[in-house]
Amino acid sequence: MKYKSQKVAYWFFALCMLLFSLQIVYGFIMGFDRIGIQGLHEIIPFNVARAVHTNLLVVWLLTGFMGAAYYIIPEEAQHELISVKWAYVQLISLAIVGVVAIVGFHFNHWEGRKFLEIPRELDYLVVVNVLLFLFLIIGTLYKGKQKTTTAIVLVMGLLFAALLYIPGMIWFDSQVMDSFFRWWVVHLWVEGVWELIMGGILSFLLIKLTGVDREVIEKWLYVIVGLTFLSGVLGTGHHYYYIGVNKIWLVVGGIFSALEPLAFLAMALFAVNMYRKGEKSHPNKIALFWTIGASIVSFVGAGLLGFAHTLPQTNLYTHGTLVTAMHAHYAFWGAYAMIVLAIISYALPNLTGRKRYQSTHGMMAFWLSNIGILGMTVAFGVAGVAQVYMERKMKMDFMVVQDEIAIHFVVLLICATMFTTGIALFIYDFIKYGTPTDEALIAEHDSPRVDGYKIDGHTIENLATVTQKKGKKVI
Repeated sequence: MKYKSQKVAYWFFALCMLLFSLQIVYGFIMGFDRIGIQGLHEIIPFNVARAVHTNLLVVWLLTGFMGAAYYIIPEEAQHELISVKWAYVQLISLAIVGVVAIVGFHFNHWEGRKFLEIPRELDYLVVVNVLLFLFLIIGTLYKGKQKTTTAIVLVMGLLFAALLYIPGMIWFDSQVMDSFFRWWVVHLWVEGVWELIMGGILSFLLIKLTGVDREVIEKWLYVIVGLTFLSGVLGTGHHYYYIGVNKIWLVVGGIFSALEPLAFLAMALFAVNMYRKGEKSHPNKIALFWTIGASIVSFVGAGLLGFAHTLPQTNLYTHGTLVTAMHAHYAFWGAYAMIVLAIISYALPNLTGRKRYQSTHGMMAFWLSNIGILGMTVAFGVAGVAQVYMERKMKMDFMVVQDEIAIHFVVLLICATMFTTGIALFIYDFIKYGTPTDEALIAEHDSPRVDGYKIDGHTIENLATVTQKKGKKVI
């Protein structure tokens, strides 16, 4: 690492791994519930497990994004965080809010609004927490020596994510109005501003891992930002089919939903192109696998599978079924979970000074988790298609259909076990790295600056050029 304050990121990543583990546990509780093993049902009913599972997903991803920002922004801005102490305060307060919310769910203390179940009083604490985070990040960027496109796009994504949380806090007596603005949060996060966050992290990683000129990589970011706003904002209409809005949204939502895969296709082409153009072979292959994998899997999960069931003619039947779960699991995994695991895989060796990226466990974690989640996606898909046909075409009773498709959840649990084994290996590697050390800090006079920084008084854009000019290998 180049700046001492980057160590803050490690503790966000650690909290992120803990919350991810808990999310998987609650996923298994729901899976066993679906096949009739309901030993915990009296303590943790299905609706509680589902609320905890989905909210933990949001919280651990946001924690990962924050950790990524605390690692990336100082390096991009060439400036230490303006306050390490307040960054730790923000981490502790975030953890407290998460624990209180999850415990409250078990006592039915929630709002009952899907994906936004967190109680209203905790909403205000979340706002304070996020404002503190943004103050630290934007303040660091403002005081920094440079303001790169990568850093600006990342900060834009984080800022807009905070602003778009506000519509979900507005109280409406009308269910229609409440649903309308709730999707401003849920949809415009995952299919809008979170894509900017993903794009910023992806850009940073590709600059570091491929050696391609920063200027070339950051030009792609403008394309991604443009496609995201073109398709994502108006594509929100594909959630409006059943909440009583004007029928024009059926057309608008359908058309722009069809364009949404373009943003993810651009990311996939962007990553693969940069990898092929790369002039350096970075030793951290695990981070490279997660980075390229994120761009490709996000295109399939968020792009193709999203397109397959959000067009009005199809969504009329698939809306709210397990087909949605199929799309959601693979989309979140590819677009956001994998990019968080990618930045963690890249940052850990630099934070701890331990170059363990040749670990067999790391590669097994990548392949087992990806094969496992693909199997889960297929199981959800087959169960969803069967559900749509029996329930919405043959008009069979909902609970009868659930019994008929229970066998698919046996397959899902087998695949989920493989996925969990992969994540367990990733967490094992995370723990084996140990905590950050000051010895990992790169002193200004000990190492050349790269990626657009000053080297021997000259500005250099990529590591390959440095290698050629210095006549030696530089990592």
